Amino acid sequence: MIEEWATGLMSSLGAVGAGIAIALENLFPPLPSEVILPLAGFTAHKGGMSLVAAIIWTTVGSLVGALALYGVGAVLGRERTVALAAKLPLLKVSDIEKTEAWFARHGTKAVFFGRMIPIFRSLISVPAGVERMRLPVFLVLTGLGSLLWNSIFILAGYGLGAQWHRITEYVGLYSKVVLGAAVLAVVAFVVLRALRAGGGKRRAPKGRDAEADRDREAEPGRRGR
Repeated sequence: MIEEWATGLMSSLGAVGAGIAIALENLFPPLPSEVILPLAGFTAHKGGMSLVAAIIWTTVGSLVGALALYGVGAVLGRERTVALAAKLPLLKVSDIEKTEAWFARHGTKAVFFGRMIPIFRSLISVPAGVERMRLPVFLVLTGLGSLLWNSIFILAGYGLGAQWHRITEYVGLYSKVVLGAAVLAVVAFVVLRALRAGGGKRRAPKGRDAEADRDREAEPGRRGR
């Protein structure tokens, strides 16, 4: 269904349609770029659009979509992010602070390389907006990362022609590995945080009991005086 929708968009609008499709893919990650981009390359192979135009317009589309998500992060802001984190179970304000510190050190690399990781290629724009990364820096890093990612898939679709579907098989596996790793990381975080929280609750009564024991031990001395 996605393939038919993308094909119709490209057939009616050409390279501009490919750019629109990629902009929407940034806003709605379930729309896979690994289908849209090779299909754009195949369309260029058939003469439906210029290869260079396909690369340029899909990169523009990536920038538009990323900029919209950057705006979401900027509007959300740090205070709202911290307030939201404080309401979520097992999540602490210190987690946000650690993420901020990490982003301050590695934000430029995260934005650039994040454009080449499924799912995260869209989401990475939000923390960049929350942290108010300088807009020119964000646009340059996003543009370069998107240009590299888009070019690889469009050129692959162009070269494979009617066999462009083969690309989606390999990238689909890559996407599943990334998603699986992300799910495992979240599960590990939740389990460890829950165990620590449970351990703290169990230790608290022991602390009170120990304090009570010390008071009881001191009582005979007080009575003797």
